[in-house]
Amino acid sequence: MSIRPLAALGALALSFSAGGALAADYATIKLDIAVNRPADAVWKKIGGFCDISTWLSVSCVYTSGSGDLATVRRLADRIDEVMVARTPHSYTYTQPTSTILYHGTLAVEATGPDTSKILYSLFYDQSPLPTDEAKAADRNQRTQRFTAALESMKKLAESK
Repeated sequence: MSIRPLAALGALALSFSAGGALAADYATIKLDIAVNRPADAVWKKIGGFCDISTWLSVSCVYTSGSGDLATVRRLADRIDEVMVARTPHSYTYTQPTSTILYHGTLAVEATGPDTSKILYSLFYDQSPLPTDEAKAADRNQRTQRFTAALESMKKLAESK
């Protein structure tokens, strides 16, 4: 066997071993809350891409786009999020510079003619966190923050 195939095999083995050291540890948080309003009415009150400024109490401006697919919003003057999917009652976004492959989805589903459910799901790689305790604390913080956001959205959606 010549040196080139051996070198290629060595490089391949090195890439596989390096990949193992960076194994992802994906976490998912799924939250929802019932709302006494039809889905269309709820989405009109909470579903704009920068409506997050109202229900999460954070500043939001569009740095690109106008609220449709591929729009970029900047939160708290430091976090960029890009809308990567959209339906009539949902959107999904990512934080493109995040080291944790962070994605979130806000959705509203009808549960009856005059009722609906707001869903918020988060998906991220928690492997950069050093310990199980740090992962649990991070998950708890995210769960508390977005549970409060759902409660705020419910209040907004049910207001006159």
